[in-house]
Formats: sequence, structure tokens, C-alpha cells
Amino acid sequence: MKRDSTTNAGSASLLDLLRNFAPEIRAQRRWIVGSLVVLFAEVGLRLLEPWPIKVVFDSVLKTKHSRFIADLEKYISLTPMGILTAAAVALVMLTGLRALAAYWNTVGFAIVGSRVLASVRTRLFRHLHSLPLSFYNRSRSGDLVVRVISDVGLLQDVTVTALLPLAARLLIVTGMAGVMFWMNWQLAMLALALLPLFWLRTLRLTRSIREVAKQQRRREGAMAATAAETFSGMKIVQALAVADVFAEAFGVQNDKSVKSDVKGKRLAASLERSVDLLIAGATALVLWQGARFVLAGRLTPGELLVFLAYLKSAFRPVQDFAKFTGRLGKAGAAGARVIELLKAVPETIDRPGAIDVGSSGGEIRFENVSFAYEPGQPVLREASFVVRPGETLAILGESGNGKSTILNLLARLHEPTEGRIMLDGRDIRDYRVDSLRRSLGIVLQENVLFAGTVRDNIALGLPAATDEEVQSASRLANASNFITELRDGFDTCVGERGDTLSQGQRQRIAIARAAIRDTRILLFDEPTTGLDEANELAVIEGLQNLSRGRTTLWVTHNPRHAALADFVVRIESGRIVPVNTDWSTGDAFMEEHHAVTR
Repeated sequence: MKRDSTTNAGSASLLDLLRNFAPEIRAQRRWIVGSLVVLFAEVGLRLLEPWPIKVVFDSVLKTKHSRFIADLEKYISLTPMGILTAAAVALVMLTGLRALAAYWNTVGFAIVGSRVLASVRTRLFRHLHSLPLSFYNRSRSGDLVVRVISDVGLLQDVTVTALLPLAARLLIVTGMAGVMFWMNWQLAMLALALLPLFWLRTLRLTRSIREVAKQQRRREGAMAATAAETFSGMKIVQALAVADVFAEAFGVQNDKSVKSDVKGKRLAASLERSVDLLIAGATALVLWQGARFVLAGRLTPGELLVFLAYLKSAFRPVQDFAKFTGRLGKAGAAGARVIELLKAVPETIDRPGAIDVGSSGGEIRFENVSFAYEPGQPVLREASFVVRPGETLAILGESGNGKSTILNLLARLHEPTEGRIMLDGRDIRDYRVDSLRRSLGIVLQENVLFAGTVRDNIALGLPAATDEEVQSASRLANASNFITELRDGFDTCVGERGDTLSQGQRQRIAIARAAIRDTRILLFDEPTTGLDEANELAVIEGLQNLSRGRTTLWVTHNPRHAALADFVVRIESGRIVPVNTDWSTGDAFMEEHHAVTR
């Protein structure tokens, strides 16, 4: 089991999220502006909503008129029942309009949040494809899947259901606080007197909740990674009877995740109950002092009622914040994990002014190329050679000596530490990376097939490929015979990674995939390793058909395969050494091939 060496991210603040997701947010500015307009309308209507009740208490159920009621009766001549009816109608209208504004405000911000984070997920997925192979060697695939799917999903859920509504309610609180101070600054100060206690309690518990949430997200990533490793290697797991080992590792992480979840909920519940007590205390103080003001004639009953209604609404975001603290903590941890990936720097990027490869002649030139995966440990030392258009170069050498590294450097999966690689007389770094890679046909030692049909796998990346092109490529790859014998022929669905086919069949489909791209340059990396004799010879014939007239680099450990090339080099201690080829070996190999296939 590979250990997860991905950096443990902390917790992202709202400012971090806004800064990193700014391009996606700007793309939704029309929806944001519209939602803000509706939000301001909701704030205004919510501020007006309690006032019809005040009118009823101070006019219909009057004890002592306020100045507001006196002015109202001066200009509007209504009976008490008329005032009651008007107040009731006004209350319904204000509430209905406020509910409508709240609905569109909620929908608008939900659309913004969903679109922004869906765009972030797409950007993250594309960004991951630009990261170097060394990044994937350090990371666990299951954890990356959790970050792309679950972490972004959690951000989306919390943003829509908690963060944006809280932000809207904070605006409402600001308006209500202003009106409360306008109505009676003494009661407003009394209402806010307990807020410092709330913030002290919140800051202390929120820090603990975020730390617990960060640990839980990390453990969920570890669980996903363990599960992904087990499922992808199920044949080995079952063959070696080590299912208990993986189950135990999964169980340990699962137990720790449960404990973190319970601890986080306990802290959040503690914060909620503390907030309830503080709100009750503030309400009691306002009610006690407000009633004294009413008895003293400094406040009307309706004004006290409005004040208490504002107080309840003003403290609602505080309650919501306490309620959603655990989810916000998880969202902060999830956001940090997403941002961490977005900040990972691609090793290979296009130079300014990079061009497409265009119609390649196929000449490859290595000029004093050196490369090291780790500083001070070169795998390739000053490699120099030339492959002219249409020629085949075989590269021999022991495992770990840098044979495959040459192909990886040519495909710009890594960048040379020193020297340069030329294609048709031009440094390959002058070409756009995608264009360069599309100009190469590649057949690897272990070729991955993707879930889909045989046709889909052959025409991978070429949606416009015709049936005739697919069949022609399969014939060139010596694969058409076995494909037509499959249950549904070219429409046969292969399992994930192509596990429903033999290794030899997968290799020939990979050759057909390279053939249909019709590139001038081919890269073969130990394409016959692990094949039996019949499949090996069938694959060799497909490779020879494909490489005819094309520039080919063929990495192999088999001298018989190397003898089929135009010339051969060997890598020893990272250096290129010419080899005198015994061409009779290649002739004998092909005679053997034809004898077997006959």
C-alpha cells in the first residue's frame, strides 16, 4: 500500500476561496448583481414587516399614542377597524413580497454557487491533467478523486445551503441594528451587550471544530485511496489472500473518521446551546428594560414589540452560524484541499509563442540530453543520437537504465535537466504540448483500455473516425480477426482497464489506437513483455506493419526484437552506447514468426 505523501492542507478562509475562484465568480456577475438587488429588496421588506403590528398595538389597542401614530391619524382619517384592516392587509402584502424576494434571492445565489463550483470542478479536473507524473507518483488516486468529487461537492452544498444565506442575513442584521439604534439606543446597546461573550465562545470552539474537520477530510481521503487501491488490484488481493490487511487499514481510518465526526458534532452542539442561552439572556434583558420604558412612557408597546421582533431576527444568523459551524469547518478544510491542488505547478507548460507541430517530417535528434528524477541521481547522461525520417531505432538496456525515460522526454512527460531534443530541426519546447503529443503514436508495455466498446478504444480522442478507418487500423495492427470473433465485434464492451480481454488482445488494440492516429513518429515501450509466443509474434507483426515508413523508437530488452530495427543503441549507466547488430538474428526471428502464423 502506497503511503499518501500529499501535503496536509489547513483550512481555507472565505477570502482564500474568493481569491482562487475569482474567474468563475466573475463569469456569474449578472446573476450575482440580480441576486443582490433582490436581496436588498428582501432586507427592506423585512425591516418594514413588523410595523403593521406596531400600528395595531399603538392605535387599535391604544394606550398612549406615539408621535408616528399621531402623524398617521392627522393625514389619514381611519376608524380603528379601518386601521386594523389596513394593517392586516399590509402585513400580508409585506410578508408575501418579502417571501417572494427571499425565494428569488435563494434561487439566484444557489444558481451562482452551483455554477461557480461546477466550473471550479472542471478547472480542477483539467488542471490535474497538466501536472507531472512525479505528482501522481507521490499522490493516491482515491484521495484525488475525493478532492475532485466530494470536496468540491461539499463546498457547493455548504455554499448554497449555509454560506450565502448567512451572508444575506448578516446584511439584514446590519439594517435591523441601525433601526434598533434609531428607535432606542439604550435598548440596542443592552441587546448587543452579550455579543462579546458569544464571539469569545465561538472563536474558541470554531478553531477546534475546523481542526477536527480537517482531520476528518484527510481520513476520508485515505479511506477512498485504500478502497481504490483494493478495487484496482483485486486480482492480487484475492490471489495473495491479503483482503484482511486492506480491510484492517480501511477499518482503522473509518473508526478514526467516526470519532472525528462525533467530536465535531459534539463541539457544534455545545456552541449551539451556548448561543441559545446567550440569546435568551439578551432577550430577557431587553424585555425587562423595555417594559420599564413602556411603563415610564418612553416607549410604546408597539415599539417594544417591533424591537423584540428585530432582536429575534437579528440573532437568527447567530443561531444559524452555530448550527452550521461544523459544516462550515468541513467546507473550509475541503476548500483548502481543492486550493492546494489548484496551486500545484505543472512541470510542462507551453512557451510564449509556441506553435503546432503541423506536418512532421519525423527527424528526431537528442543533443547532450541529461535527466534526473531526483537531484544528483542522473538516469540519463549526455545522450546524443539522430533518427532520420522513416528509420527505426531500437534501444536496449537493463531495467532502470533510462530506456523508457527517453520516450517520456520526447513526449514531454518530463523535461530534460540539460541538453535539448529536436523534432524536424526545432526544439520540441517550441511546440505546443498537446500538439506535440498528438503527433506521436505510442504503444506501452501495459496499455490501459477504458470502459466502452472496442471501437471507442481504438478511436480514442478521434470522435470523427469512421468505421472504415477503425477497421483499417485494426487490420494493420493484426487485431481484426480476434475482434470480429468477439460477441458484438467492434461494439463489444470491454471492462474497466480492458480486463475482459487478454494482454495480447489489449496490446493489439493499443497498436490499432496508434495506427488510426496516422502519426509520423511511433514510440514502442516494451510492447511484448509478458506475452506468450503466439501473441508476441502477432503483436510484432502488427508493430512492423505500423512502423513501416515511420520514424520509430523501440525500447526493448530482447535483442531479437532489436535486430528488426535499422540501428541499435544500448544504455549503460545512463549513457548511449552503439551496438553492432547481427541482422541474421532478425531474419531468423521473422522466419520463426511466419512459421508459427502459418
